[in-house]
Amino acid sequence: MTQQSTDTPQQPTIAISRELQKSYLDYAMSVIIGRALPDVRDGLKPVHRRTLYAMRELGNTYNRAYIKSARIVGDVIGKFHPHGDTAAYDTLVRMAQDFSMRYPLVDGQGNFGSMDGDSAAAMRYTEARMTRLDQELVADLDKETVDFVPNYDNSLLEPAVLPSKIPNILINGSEGIAVGMATKIPPHNLTEVIDGLMALIDDAEITVHQLMEIITGPDFPTGGFICGRAGIREAYETGRGVVLMRSKHHIEQRGNNAESIVITEIPYQQNKATLVEKIALLMKEKRITSISEIRDESDRHGVRVVLDLRKDEIADVVINQLYKMTPLQKSFGIILLCIVNNKPEILNLKQILQHFIVHRKTVIYRRTAFELRKAEERAHILEGLKIAITNLDEVVELIKSSANPAEAKAGLIARFELSEIQAQTILDMRLQRLTGLERDKIINDYEEILAQISWLKQILSDDNLVVQIVRDEFTAIREDYGDERRTEIIDAPDEILPEDMIAPEEMVVTISHSGYIKRNPLALYRAQRRGGKGVRGMVSVEDDFVTKLYTASSLDTFLFFTNSGRVFWRRVYELPLAGRTARGKAIVNLLELGENEKVAAILPVAGLADMEDSVSVLTVTKLGRVKKTSISEYKRPLRKGKFGLTIRDDDEILSAAITSGDDEIFLVTRKGLSIHFHESDVRVMGRLAAGVKGINLSEDDQVVGMAIISADDSVLTVTENGYGKRTAASEYKLQARGGKGVFAIKTSERNGKVVGVLPVVDEDQVMLIANSGKIIRMPMDTVRIIGRNTQGVRLINLEEDEFVVDMSILAREEDVEDDENDEERVEGENED
Repeated sequence: MTQQSTDTPQQPTIAISRELQKSYLDYAMSVIIGRALPDVRDGLKPVHRRTLYAMRELGNTYNRAYIKSARIVGDVIGKFHPHGDTAAYDTLVRMAQDFSMRYPLVDGQGNFGSMDGDSAAAMRYTEARMTRLDQELVADLDKETVDFVPNYDNSLLEPAVLPSKIPNILINGSEGIAVGMATKIPPHNLTEVIDGLMALIDDAEITVHQLMEIITGPDFPTGGFICGRAGIREAYETGRGVVLMRSKHHIEQRGNNAESIVITEIPYQQNKATLVEKIALLMKEKRITSISEIRDESDRHGVRVVLDLRKDEIADVVINQLYKMTPLQKSFGIILLCIVNNKPEILNLKQILQHFIVHRKTVIYRRTAFELRKAEERAHILEGLKIAITNLDEVVELIKSSANPAEAKAGLIARFELSEIQAQTILDMRLQRLTGLERDKIINDYEEILAQISWLKQILSDDNLVVQIVRDEFTAIREDYGDERRTEIIDAPDEILPEDMIAPEEMVVTISHSGYIKRNPLALYRAQRRGGKGVRGMVSVEDDFVTKLYTASSLDTFLFFTNSGRVFWRRVYELPLAGRTARGKAIVNLLELGENEKVAAILPVAGLADMEDSVSVLTVTKLGRVKKTSISEYKRPLRKGKFGLTIRDDDEILSAAITSGDDEIFLVTRKGLSIHFHESDVRVMGRLAAGVKGINLSEDDQVVGMAIISADDSVLTVTENGYGKRTAASEYKLQARGGKGVFAIKTSERNGKVVGVLPVVDEDQVMLIANSGKIIRMPMDTVRIIGRNTQGVRLINLEEDEFVVDMSILAREEDVEDDENDEERVEGENED
């Protein structure tokens, strides 16, 4: 009897270390790619994307009724995300919390938790739907704009990424802990991020530092402060950084020298109830003794935690103690880690924006290709219908004479060289389409579809056109969903800013005809009486002379308006400091001006960031158009400038001024005409508006000066031959804007055309500038007030071929000094 072998084939031996390494790496990549990290394109983790896609498939959009959260969760875990209902519902809840998401993606109805750490109600009690913003995340999803992949059991398809018109990765941020890595992207302001994207589109070489002038920092949904910019700068440049968050508070008086600290905004992700408990515990342990009572008066309108201080306690000291010992001050560690091309990468700010722009371009290419294919299919059918209605009688006779539909179809294909689809469409066509109107509609539809096909092909062949479409979509998103910042960025306590090292000093800023700019201390220019010889503010060279002069503090901001309508900004201390007779630095090297572009008006502004929206900038052009724009439009101009208004090709900006809303405007023309009207005649317009007519000019005349005047002012008008005069503002009656005006000064060959106008009082001092570079500084109490319809007195003694080109009013200074060459000149006074 033969014994049969019971041995089985042996399995190959695998080292346990290698198997563990392989299995752990597979698990790690599954967590990294499939669960914990957001995609750079739509800013969503898989569970968020699947939740929003499931809601879309349910028709649970913002304009439909709410549905139970349990039904949404059931669809999510049953179709796409089999990781438990708790994970899916927690995701739904967080996307509905306006204190967690800067721009919530779920519109919840019911109890979805609170800042006090209260959990949401059970999913069977709450209801939800998509927000309006979600429509921008899933827009064009049905136009083959993104790839679809099988779900977990291969029974359905789900999008690998959403088309997303909004930069969700930045505006809502993301947090997640994967295997060996973590991400922590803070939320940002949508308006700023969109502006940053458009700046990158306009200038591919823009630096992270320049982008930071637009995207100033994170913008948390709970508001508060960010202290310092160093952490923001490090995070935006390297992908990692730490920012310091602080609460926002104000002081209220209670009487008897007692005060209350009222906390209105707390740092992001901090539990308010825990914060109140922590402060109460510090009071109980006597570690903080200055607080007598603490009350949480928060409601649905916002946070309000009141700390009543004991009598004569100093609020600032208590606040510093709270910053030290409670979550009123917390750090936020930024890690800009996300999935890029199925790999985790730490990106800087510019790279994130670049990836999103590439994503949008890809979506537009794919959407256009889909629409082109559909349009060509439609055109193919319409072409067949057009052939049919063109040969209507023959088509009808052929169909009538056919024994069956198949024979009719074959006959149509053979007779008119149609495709099977075209022939079948003709056979399926209703008799009502044979009416005159329906036939015209088919022809019109065919012509429209051909035009659409041409346009779609143009898009696919022109990258610049695609970029413009991306830019237009960004503009629409900003207009529809943009809002103001909630988190304010303030200086860090130990942070030294450049202006902290600049001593406040009155400066004179001059600009030459050839476009050179410089600043000098005001003290370099001594005061002289009317008619003096003056001192040189710049050694003139061939074809160059000083044309503009301004006085301002070294810490002020200058808004530079160019003749083409662009506006730049620079701090005065950033302007080149040069000797009194030096030319300075070319403005083209300072402001990045375009070809044939030059500075036309400069506006010194003190405290630009703190100005209210009621304050406006009034601009005037040479052709007499005036425009008023809120100062908020100019608070954060791009380093390379932005357009301040729209100007006709034959016009230029002449002047600009800050107005309060109740000012009176005075315009004067080169021929001596003037108009005086109230600021309310000019409504506030957008930054790109063209403005309205300020004065009705005669032929070959133009506006040369604009002034803001009051009843106590006198108006100084100066002509190019060195003459001028002061006239009481009351001599110029208020008119409606757009009129021809009245004479401000009589011009003649003797005194020349008008150079400009200034509002002055006796205490003021004025500088006049000649084309030779000569500058004279004179007090206004030496120029007496005379009538409106006169030629004026000599203000500066000019040499042959010299003429006045500009003038500027100075800050009030010490008494006028005598000069050995001083000599009053009142010759030529004319009281016509």
